Amino acid sequence: MARTKTGKSMINGILSVGMVVLMLALLVASLWNWRFASWHGLIWLATFLGIFIIRWPYSVQNRKNTIISDKNNGVEKLLLLGMFVTMTFLPLGDLATRGEVLAFADYQLPSWATMIGAALALPFLLLFWRSHADLGDNWSPGLEMHAEHKLITKGVYARLRHPMYASIWLGAAMQALLIHNWLAGFAVIPAFLAMHIIRIPHEEAMMRKQFGTDYDEYMKRSGRIFPKWANNPK
Repeated sequence: MARTKTGKSMINGILSVGMVVLMLALLVASLWNWRFASWHGLIWLATFLGIFIIRWPYSVQNRKNTIISDKNNGVEKLLLLGMFVTMTFLPLGDLATRGEVLAFADYQLPSWATMIGAALALPFLLLFWRSHADLGDNWSPGLEMHAEHKLITKGVYARLRHPMYASIWLGAAMQALLIHNWLAGFAVIPAFLAMHIIRIPHEEAMMRKQFGTDYDEYMKRSGRIFPKWANNPK
């Protein structure tokens, strides 16, 4: 059993490194070809860099945590892969290839819709950053609990249980409005919808198991991705 777990860990580690290397290669190629990108494509690229900068220190910290509960099953891994493909691989690949490879899936939007997409970049990054800052060492890319895990109910989490999901919804809408392509732009919406529907109930069940009535009370005074204002948060 120990050998099996070690083997799986090694495979997961290799896959993770491979995905990071692929992302960095596409990012470098996208930056190299920035002159050929549209203005709205460049806004998306700048926002992607912001995501990378915000999340990097929390990813480093997460690798130092002692995991005591891991619910990262096959479905969870497929959901994360879907998000990587639609939110990273496809849009970066489109920019890296100057929009030529995925041109068959392009669509047109009115200029006002593209401007709305550009306007979403700032609130998306602000909420994404605030969600990580308030969560701190408790952040994890998957469904995990670690030895020092705490229930965070302050800051942006006072009225929202899942502000990071709310921010990613803003980011998904922004991407669909800035990258006019059904694969590189719009596909992130159904991919994240699947993650939202499948993952949140499992995540909340895991939190209820860990924190018991404290989490039940927190659920009563907070909304999932929309703020609940009826009760004053403690």
